[in-house]
Amino acid sequence: MNNGKIIITTVKKHILALLHKDNRILSARVMKTDDHVVGNIYVGRVQSISENIGAAFVDIGGGCLTFLPLAEAKSAHITNRKADGKLKAGDELLVRIVKDAMKTKLAGVSTKLTLTGRYVVVGEKTSGTVHISSKLTDEERDHFRSLEPLKQIAADYSLIVRTNAASLIDDAPLIAEAEELSETLAHILQIADSRTCYSCLHRSLPDWAVFVENAYRAEYDEVVTDLADVYRDLQDICGKAAIPIRFYEDPLLPLYKLYALEARLQELIDKKVWLKSGGYLVIEPTEALVSIDVNTGKFETGKEPEETYRRINNEAAEAIAWQLRARNLSGIILVDFINLKNQEHETALLDKMRKLLKQDPVHTRVVDMTALGLMEITRKKIDPGLAQQLAR
Repeated sequence: MNNGKIIITTVKKHILALLHKDNRILSARVMKTDDHVVGNIYVGRVQSISENIGAAFVDIGGGCLTFLPLAEAKSAHITNRKADGKLKAGDELLVRIVKDAMKTKLAGVSTKLTLTGRYVVVGEKTSGTVHISSKLTDEERDHFRSLEPLKQIAADYSLIVRTNAASLIDDAPLIAEAEELSETLAHILQIADSRTCYSCLHRSLPDWAVFVENAYRAEYDEVVTDLADVYRDLQDICGKAAIPIRFYEDPLLPLYKLYALEARLQELIDKKVWLKSGGYLVIEPTEALVSIDVNTGKFETGKEPEETYRRINNEAAEAIAWQLRARNLSGIILVDFINLKNQEHETALLDKMRKLLKQDPVHTRVVDMTALGLMEITRKKIDPGLAQQLAR
């Protein structure tokens, strides 16, 4: 038992899904209340095209304008004329929401249609191969590649086996999900040409359900909520995956107070993060990048400053890996660690950070140390940062 929990509850005005373990939040998502959520598939209409920035602006209805890279024009399913590999204003086409709107940026859409489940991702373009999450062991990868039902699906669709497949006792749920998603995708492609513009051909699960499906099963033991409607839906979603769920009822001690969620969330918004050693981080997201400064703070340097700085940097590396995930910081991240004179210590710090960031479900990469001695990290942009979500 790892004692991790997924908690779905209301904190102030927001409904949140959180992965909570060891009295801290490992990841969190504020639930959206509008209908346009990541994963939905629509028949959209090209409103305009900007060759200068290589983008088409696609209206998916309900006043929602989205951003589509022109590089995807060749794979577009155009429903109101014969496709010729180019887009023009007025074209009606199938698009899938892949990114939420962020600050001044429109929501992002793609013409590459995929359906994501708990264990697999199914897409329309096949390579003839069953692709496997790189986080699975070689033995697990070989096993899933050998499954004949998956090979048959991969002959017609792209198929990726996700990390969560490792939690399965037998292969039946994975195969059933892959077959269900491939049938759903086939149906979407079959009916698309007969649907009117702005039709929603596939509606993704609610945000909290996607959060549960995307969480690594090894990181939590149960899902707990005090929201009756969420609990009813959880019984269906979690029941299929044999995930324990619990409905919390205590009028004297609300769920968010039981786990001190207001205080934990505030810690993930504050600019300064204290380390146990007495050192601290200063985290400052900007439009262009995220800067993180490591400081010695109250830590006593002692007679061997190099060893002191090495210890603080190692502690800071662990805190940074957690903070990036918990705050959902993304894009270019520059970390100003305390300068180390010993090259071996610097190399060890790079290796440690790479190892820590491999545990992040979102693709995160340590690039290198810059000429100015800053560690450069990139983290894939998927959702807005937690602070931005809470400010909505």
